[in-house]
Amino acid sequence: MRNFVFGNQGILQEMAILQLPESQNVEFKESWRDEYLKWVCGFANAYGGYIYIGVADVSRQIIGVADSKRLMEDIPNKIVTNLGIVADVNLKQADGLDYIEIIVSPSNIPISYKGVYHYRSGSTKQELKGAALQDFLLRKLGKTWDNVSLEEATIEDIDRESIEYFLRKGIAAQRIPESLLSASTDEILMSLQLIDSEGKLKNAAILLFGNNPAKYFHSVEFKIGRFGKDESDLIIQDVVGGNLIQMADKVMDILRAKYLVSPVRFEGMQRFESLEIPIEALREILYNAIAHKNYMGAAIQMHVYDDRIEIWNDGNLPEGYTEDTLYSSHPSVPRNPAIANVMFKAGFIDTWGRGYRKIYTGFKNNGLPIPTVGNHFSGVQIVIERTVFNRLNSNVGSDVGNNVGSDVGNNVGSDVGNNVGSDAVTATQKKIAERYNSIREIIKGNPFITAAQLAKILSVADRTIERDIAKMQEAGVLIREGDKNGGRWIIIK
Repeated sequence: MRNFVFGNQGILQEMAILQLPESQNVEFKESWRDEYLKWVCGFANAYGGYIYIGVADVSRQIIGVADSKRLMEDIPNKIVTNLGIVADVNLKQADGLDYIEIIVSPSNIPISYKGVYHYRSGSTKQELKGAALQDFLLRKLGKTWDNVSLEEATIEDIDRESIEYFLRKGIAAQRIPESLLSASTDEILMSLQLIDSEGKLKNAAILLFGNNPAKYFHSVEFKIGRFGKDESDLIIQDVVGGNLIQMADKVMDILRAKYLVSPVRFEGMQRFESLEIPIEALREILYNAIAHKNYMGAAIQMHVYDDRIEIWNDGNLPEGYTEDTLYSSHPSVPRNPAIANVMFKAGFIDTWGRGYRKIYTGFKNNGLPIPTVGNHFSGVQIVIERTVFNRLNSNVGSDVGNNVGSDVGNNVGSDVGNNVGSDAVTATQKKIAERYNSIREIIKGNPFITAAQLAKILSVADRTIERDIAKMQEAGVLIREGDKNGGRWIIIK
């Protein structure tokens, strides 16, 4: 038996490399079975490929077939009869052994075997069902789901305020003319190609501008949850619904108000608060999740943990795309081109595949780890390390209290007041330190308490509590996740 490799024409040749792996376009079978018509179907529905009969699957050695003459008649006939396509079936020989080469060309139309659609992805064959099947059939017919007409929807389902929000954004981005401000809702939707030739609204029109998209699509939601150690430890949660054109802004508002930290820093006398994640990069991540989601699948989900943030949207990356592809120069392949077109005109995204480059640059310029991204179950997941949060959470030493300020005294210690007792500490300093301890104990019982509520409980002025909290934040004793109205306090352990 001889070793073999593929030549320039993709034909199996008797030469050098023995361990040639199966790939996107190659399959090895020791003998023919009619069930292998499924593999022919899968190759036809994908990018075409080669099937070799009479070749050992593991060793890649040619073992031959005993009934090659019959197979050379049966295989082509069964392919035509069961699949309705023609494949090249060639008889090959090596060292006196016959083996068969089946060359399958990609089909322009969907191909099924006994009513089931198969698809070759990587080195495996998949049986397409549900949303994946619907998406496949549409693509084969040159359509996308967001461009399909929604028979039941009418212009009454469109929210004019959302249209005007889009117009303001698009005009500011200089991607749509100001003259559209006076246009009717119908005219605007027609200019965006969101109405078909029969006057029916498309799916994208309801998703982007609908006053209640959930009436037609159950998964138009962005779920956010704050978790402790694992997914079973849910602390708080929010669900953002409504149409897509305003979803990213709503999510950003909630993240800043309740889920993300904004560390306080001073430059001279000026106080600054910067979100732990670069804002523009975070917006890009949100827009990507919204624009490229499979809206026949599950809702977008964001899991916020102490050490990381996971954002998942249904719908895998385009065929052949990886993390390296996304972070390098690549063509834009939108899952929902109608939705992507509107988001481009609104100034939210571009059409050149530069979104992940912007994310990369945003994190790199801020000295933060680059998020990881890849297929996860039936969708795409991006993972962001909470470097800033972790730094704040671990920035505690035995002299935490030394940084609280001169009002407290240098001997306050790691418990912010537990070591108060020396003659050097004044009665006022003792009182402040005791108040700090009281604030910590109250927050332990209710991390969502407001400064005004703390002031009322401790019978002091609001300004006093605000100053105390600022000192404790500066000292690394407290972390604020979210803003003063919607967030929560985290006590550093």
